[in-house]
Order: sequence, then C-alpha cells, then structure tokens
Amino acid sequence: MPLTHRSTLTQFLIEERRRFPGASGDFNALILDVALACKAIARAVAFGDLGGFLGNHAAEGGGSVNVQGETQKKLDVLSNDVFIRRTEWAGNLAGMASEEMELPYQIPGQFPRGKYLLVFDPLDGSSNIDVNVSVGSIFSVLRVAKEVEASGRDVVEADFLQPGSSQVAAGYALYGPTTMLILTVGDGVNGFTLDPNLGEFMLTHPKITVPEDTQEFAINASNSRFWEAPVKRYVDECLAGKTGPRGKDFNTRWIASMVAEAHRILMRGGVFMYPRDTKDAAKPGRLRLLYEANPVGFIMEQAGGRASTGETPMMGVQPTSLHQRIGLVFGSKNEVERIERYHAEPAPKESIEPLFSPRSLFRD
Repeated sequence: MPLTHRSTLTQFLIEERRRFPGASGDFNALILDVALACKAIARAVAFGDLGGFLGNHAAEGGGSVNVQGETQKKLDVLSNDVFIRRTEWAGNLAGMASEEMELPYQIPGQFPRGKYLLVFDPLDGSSNIDVNVSVGSIFSVLRVAKEVEASGRDVVEADFLQPGSSQVAAGYALYGPTTMLILTVGDGVNGFTLDPNLGEFMLTHPKITVPEDTQEFAINASNSRFWEAPVKRYVDECLAGKTGPRGKDFNTRWIASMVAEAHRILMRGGVFMYPRDTKDAAKPGRLRLLYEANPVGFIMEQAGGRASTGETPMMGVQPTSLHQRIGLVFGSKNEVERIERYHAEPAPKESIEPLFSPRSLFRD
C-alpha cells in the first residue's frame, strides 16, 4: 500500500508543539511512549491464546485479585507492566497510578523524574478477552504540583486527586478489527489508526465531533431494578418509541467494554449510562473516576459531547480517593442534559386508575 498524505502521530504532536514555542518536548515524548505501550498491548491481544495470554493470572499461592476485588486476567497484568516499563525511564513522569495497583507507582531511583502524572486502566473490558470482543486501554495525563516537581519527592495519593478539568491530555486505544488511538490534548479529539506495515499510528479521523442528538443508548438492563427514578424515566421513555413522549424510536446497545462503547458514540453518537444505583450502597457507582470517567469524559467534551454523573458535570468532580468509583453518563449533549434535567426535576406523580388501584379502609 503506497504512503499517503496522512500525518503520523509524531508529526501531529510536533505540529501541536509548535503552538507553544517554549515547550520542552517532554509531553510529546510521554505521549509517544504511551502509544508504544498501546502497540505492544495490541500485539499481545492479537496473539491471544497463540501467545499464551488468555485466562486468569495465576499468582503465587493461587488466583490473583486486584485492588478492585476483581480477578485479574493474564493480559491485565501484562498490560499494566507494559505501561510501566515503557514510560518510567524517560524522565517525563513524577509518578503513575493504575487501576491494577493499590498505591501510586514511584519512578525508580535510577531514572530522572519529570512534571507529569500518568493514570491508566491498562486493559478496560478484560472480561471480554476470552470471548474475543474488543477491549482497550485508557489513560490520562496530569501536571504534578510544582512543589513536587521541584523537590523530586515520592508522589502520594493526594497528588493525583485532581478534577477532570485539570487533565493535560487523555486518550484510549481500542484493540478491535483495527487498532486505534483516540487522543485529546485539549484542542479537540483526533483518531489515529495503527498501520501494521509501518508500525505507525496514522491520523485517520481528524477533529472528531459527537452528534448532539441521537436515537441510541447503552445501559446494562439487568440492573434496572436498582436504578434511580430519573434513569428509569429516561429509559422507559426511550423504550416507548414513537408512541411515547419522545416521539421517536431508539436502539439499545451494550458491549460491556467501555472503550468500545465510547468509540461507537464518538463515531456516530449515542448515550452511555452506568449510573449510580442501589445495588451496593457502599459503592456510589461502578466506574473509576480517575482511570475511566475523567479521561473518557474529557474526550467526549472535547468532541462536543457531554459527560456527567447524571446530576453534575463530570469534569468538576473533586476526587477524594485514588480508586474512587462514580456514576457516569456520557455522549450526545442533548441526551445527557435531558438525563441531568430529570435528576433535577421533582419526580412526576404517577396517575392512579381507580379500577386497578389498591383499596384499603385506611386510604384517604
């Protein structure tokens, strides 16, 4: 296949850097290291059982469970290690945090330390690995406090507790029929496809935008009995179709891989909901704020979509812990705003049909 006029990821980053003549180049180098990690993970995912990468990770003394209480897959552990080894050495990072590690990762003493923090979910959707459904990696870049940069001290949990609006960059890699890297550096969203012949990410989807309206939503319907009333109202109205209050038919989708869900919405619109519910009162949501909700939310908003807890903008949430969970709604702007409005409005009173209403001597 002949070379085209398409830019490589390296060219794209150089052009972005030219907008800031005083930039050191550390940021570009970090993103390229992350991209290299994603290429390595893509290769492992593609080999699957041929490379011995499928199945659960067997730790010494038995099965392995991560800090989230989830059974780790072999590819979870491999992907986490790849992210660390590809990014720790270059002097761009002050520290890292991962869904797979309980505590922040300290840059080893033999390497210089930099001004950025990297947080990541090394392999999102890993429950789909063994059935060959698309999975991905999610990452977010933050600036470390100047005091930490100047002192070179070890990072602590509090250094990572920055709201989504503080992100310098965010992105995800999708390991599907093609490997794609979606990236925002705060100036819109661009998509790059991995050319397997060149080993380069090529710019194939410049300036992606999410349509403001949609007729497609994604939610795990098996949790419907635990949903809060505003979510039930929204889904019921969608399911009512043309004869309902929305006056149009909706399609529903559910892949159980948030990267795949986000990518579909980024490409053609839609709304994704993993809202807070009553299934487990100890967990105010299913998804992780720092590793999933913030980076995906930043991407969506940079593409003209919206990301929310269901009640408030996701980018304004102040994190309180490294592995904090939260409810997440994102996608087409008008639909997310509708869901937020339903949370803000008083619950509509149910109409009572006398023929079928419960009867009691004690009823007014």
